[in-house]
Amino acid sequence: MSKKQQAAEVVVRLLVSAGKASPSPPVGPALGARGVKAMDFCKQFNDKTKHIVPETPIPTMITIKPDRTFTFVTKSPPTTFLLKRAAGITKGASSPGTEVAGKVTLKHIYEIAKLKQEDANLKHLSLESICGSIIGVAKSVGIEVVH
Repeated sequence: MSKKQQAAEVVVRLLVSAGKASPSPPVGPALGARGVKAMDFCKQFNDKTKHIVPETPIPTMITIKPDRTFTFVTKSPPTTFLLKRAAGITKGASSPGTEVAGKVTLKHIYEIAKLKQEDANLKHLSLESICGSIIGVAKSVGIEVVH
C-alpha cells in the first residue's frame, strides 16, 4: 500500500549558442534522458535568441516538469565572453597578472555592466558594483582596463 512518489521538477543548465540550438550534444542527450523532445526546445530557443549575434553562448536554465513539459530562462552571455569580444581576443592570458592578453576601456566595462544588469539575479545591484566585479573578472582573464 505504498503511495507513488510525485516526481519533482528537474532543472537542467546548459550553455547554448544563440540561434544555433540543435538536438545534437549537449542539448539532445540532456533533454532526451529526461523525456523531453529536444526539437521542441530547439525551435523555441532559436526563435527567442534570433536577435542575438550567432555563436554567442547563452546560459539557459530549463525547468522540466513531471508531465514532461518544460519552461526555460535565458540569461546574458558570460562576462568573460563579453570581455574577450570587446578586447578583440579569442583566448585569455595564460598567466594573468603578469601577462596582458588585451585591453578594454571603461566604456566597454560600462556597456557590459548595462547588459549584465538585465539578469534577474543582478537587478538589485548598482551599476557601479557590477562594473567593479567586471573589472575583477577582466584582471583574472588577463585583460587590462584602460581609463
